Amino acid sequence: MFFALDGFLFAGWVVRIPAIKQQTGASASTLGLALLGVSAGAVITMMLTGRLCRRYGSHAVTVACGVLLPLSIALPAQTYSALSLGLVLLVFGAAYGGMNVAMNSAAVDLVAQLRRPVMPSFHAAFSLGGMVGAGLGGLVAGGLSASAHLFLLAGIGLLVTAFAGPALLRHRPARTAPEPHAPQPRPQPQRKLDPRARRIVLLFGVIALCTAYGEGALADWGALHLEQDLDAHPGLAAAGYALFALTMTIGRLTGTMLLERLGQTRTLVLGGAVAAAGMLLGSLAPTVWLALAGFAVTGLGLANIFPVAVGRAGELAGPSGVAAASTLGYGGMLLGPPAIGFLADWFSLPVALTTVALLAAGASVLGYGARNATHA
Repeated sequence: MFFALDGFLFAGWVVRIPAIKQQTGASASTLGLALLGVSAGAVITMMLTGRLCRRYGSHAVTVACGVLLPLSIALPAQTYSALSLGLVLLVFGAAYGGMNVAMNSAAVDLVAQLRRPVMPSFHAAFSLGGMVGAGLGGLVAGGLSASAHLFLLAGIGLLVTAFAGPALLRHRPARTAPEPHAPQPRPQPQRKLDPRARRIVLLFGVIALCTAYGEGALADWGALHLEQDLDAHPGLAAAGYALFALTMTIGRLTGTMLLERLGQTRTLVLGGAVAAAGMLLGSLAPTVWLALAGFAVTGLGLANIFPVAVGRAGELAGPSGVAAASTLGYGGMLLGPPAIGFLADWFSLPVALTTVALLAAGASVLGYGARNATHA
């Protein structure tokens, strides 16, 4: 529920960006600078959240962020300048980044307890939440102001946290079974990682970056490619990212079965290869329908790379590993859209989008290289 809430709230904010832009009177460039507040707030707090999870537990931090994120989403609609928007988006980004690290850390602990590779299922919930949030936003955008819509999302978010939070607060992940009559252990200090372990965590972070780059690029440039380069109708062009998100959700819902049958390494390698092939088709296809098919295949290929990479980093280094991999992955989502924009100016948008295929192939190679990565 917390993964779904995270995706739901973020998507709800994204669909109201045009209205907030008009309300603040921001130009395209100043809006872009203001939107960096989300990224800056998230990246700054991600490493801090790893420390908070070690001190207070990932469950408590998840619930705390589950309160802060809905409260912060109501703030952007109360701003009337690009500067004030950027400042409140720092708060929203901080809550969003903290939520991502905390809930992924909690999920890593649960995966270890269940002894089943269910990490993709959590990320499928995020994707489903995003689809619902975007769909709801599209339905109410014509009838509700941005302020009313975001206040509604804040109320829904607080209700979900009030419903689901107590279950997390009542239960703490049990890594090892304590002996009878043994005193309760105190929170463990941060485990020192040797250089090899740090390199492995960094490796999985780069793998996460490669897949997040593709998500960011398709979110911001996929529809424009279909409409501008392939003369698609605006409605059909908008369906490109929706199709990508749908197949990514399907891929994550089947991710546990895939991991149980193929293992983590084969899943990473196969996913990267499929995504690379799909994006080559999506970016270079001469017709809209072939491009849409390419987007769909890309979603299937990328679906499980990020959750597997973050999960492996968490297995190795706990919340610190989740924080490091998430920060790098989020950096990929930030890097993708502007990088595609510059490359499109220098070459063309189709050529620029082939970098998604290049990085997906890189994730496949790195996944194979990490096949022997184990706990230090």
